[in-house]
Amino acid sequence: MSKRRSQKWRLLPLLAALIGGCDLPGRPIRAEAKSMDFSALYATRCAGSPGADGRFGAEQPLTGTTFHTIVPDAELIRVIREGRTVTAGQKSPMPAFAHDRGGPLSDIQIKVLAGGIKKRWPPPALPSSTLPPYVAPTVTRGENKDERSRLFARACAGYHGPQGKGDKDGRPLVGGAINDRSFLALISDQALRRIIITGRPDLGMPAYNGKASRPSDFRGLSSAEINDLVALLGSWRQGERNNK
Repeated sequence: MSKRRSQKWRLLPLLAALIGGCDLPGRPIRAEAKSMDFSALYATRCAGSPGADGRFGAEQPLTGTTFHTIVPDAELIRVIREGRTVTAGQKSPMPAFAHDRGGPLSDIQIKVLAGGIKKRWPPPALPSSTLPPYVAPTVTRGENKDERSRLFARACAGYHGPQGKGDKDGRPLVGGAINDRSFLALISDQALRRIIITGRPDLGMPAYNGKASRPSDFRGLSSAEINDLVALLGSWRQGERNNK
């Protein structure tokens, strides 16, 4: 066999590997080499939770709320990387997407996804200084259960019912039950705080300063009051009763 023919035969495995979708030395090409497009990444990895157009789904909607104003970029990347961990230590329906967490995406793809979300669905034109912070401040209020119950009655009962059971005088309310240990076991305190701040406009739930289903003289909730509501819901998660 001639030297030239021998060289051709040596090149055949390399050619077969390239045609078959492998990089050197014959390993499958990772996803980042195939897709760096935000629309493709979102459609295949995210649309099932916040919805294909970011408006309605099992997760927080990506449009029509203050979510993008308050969530730090680093936190958005972290959640996509690691998924959501609920307070009890169980995993929520949102899994981790990072390769090193067993997920399908590289760090570069995760950054493309996080950056594209804010570009696709920009936040309302509100100064972030007027909004409660995404993460709860370290200073918390007292543990007055009666005060927290009165706060829930003022801010949340019109949507979830006076006991948080989803009804008032036997009539079901649009917000449904939130005083439900099964539900509360599947959601973290941070997620509860986020939803109280942003509301769920797709479900008719007002934001922290919304007037819908609330008294006409209702004032927007302060960060400390949001802390109190989260603490009340946390006590319900542990099985404490609201006796008010």
